[in-house]
Amino acid sequence: MPLISNVYGKGRVRVLRLFKDGERQEVRELTVQPMLTGDFSAAFTDADNSKVVSTDTVKNVVNIVARESLNLGNEEFALAVARRFLDRYPQVETATVTAHETKWRRHEVGGKPHLHSFTLDGNGRPFVEARMARDGSSSVTSGVSDYMFMKSTESGWSGYTKDPYTTIRETDDRICATSMEARWTWRKAPASYEAANARILETMLEVFATTYSASVQDSLYRMGEAALAAVPELEQVSAACPNKHYLLVNLAPFGLDNPNAVFTPTDEPHGQIECVVGR
Repeated sequence: MPLISNVYGKGRVRVLRLFKDGERQEVRELTVQPMLTGDFSAAFTDADNSKVVSTDTVKNVVNIVARESLNLGNEEFALAVARRFLDRYPQVETATVTAHETKWRRHEVGGKPHLHSFTLDGNGRPFVEARMARDGSSSVTSGVSDYMFMKSTESGWSGYTKDPYTTIRETDDRICATSMEARWTWRKAPASYEAANARILETMLEVFATTYSASVQDSLYRMGEAALAAVPELEQVSAACPNKHYLLVNLAPFGLDNPNAVFTPTDEPHGQIECVVGR
């Protein structure tokens, strides 16, 4: 039987880089997964490991590159790791490095950023996926996982298909909340990935907050459209948003009204809305 394809690497390589600029320090913590393709088929079909780079070595490469590039941003670091595999091992054809960030926010003391104290930013996990091939081609995708946001009004749901199976009622005033998984691909590198990523999220959230949402679909498309307009280096934006429901509690049995004031949060089951917006 033919071996159709193969890929391998090391998962959950956790590394923290500490960059020191005088008394000011910067922490960058990542969970990295490098995955390799290349001339490795004999290990699967003939029990021949002679060309296989040990996954423990894969982990070591991440740490070595981390030490050599303390000041690189996430995208540049992932590219540097991918490049090292291609430079070091001729049997590697492609290296794809995915890195999720544990984001530390600089703590403020007396209203001023502290030089070396941080608190964990619990909303969302920024990530990068860098792919590099021996033919010289490369691609970079950035994004964020589990980024939660909501608005308590200026959202509705109406005009949808109705039949005997439909029980949900139309509304022009509901809570809209989600935990977004978004990724964006670059057609060229921006002057600063960090600044551009921040601009993308800022733009998407501004659209969400300041415009009426006829549906999650409506908001999601316009958020992606605005991100592409705001950052010309982007090629496309994709996003997946589960619709986190807040159900109005029936207080009539207790002689109380409920003018959109008390809700039961639930995320099971949830609507799952996804789209890709490109140039």
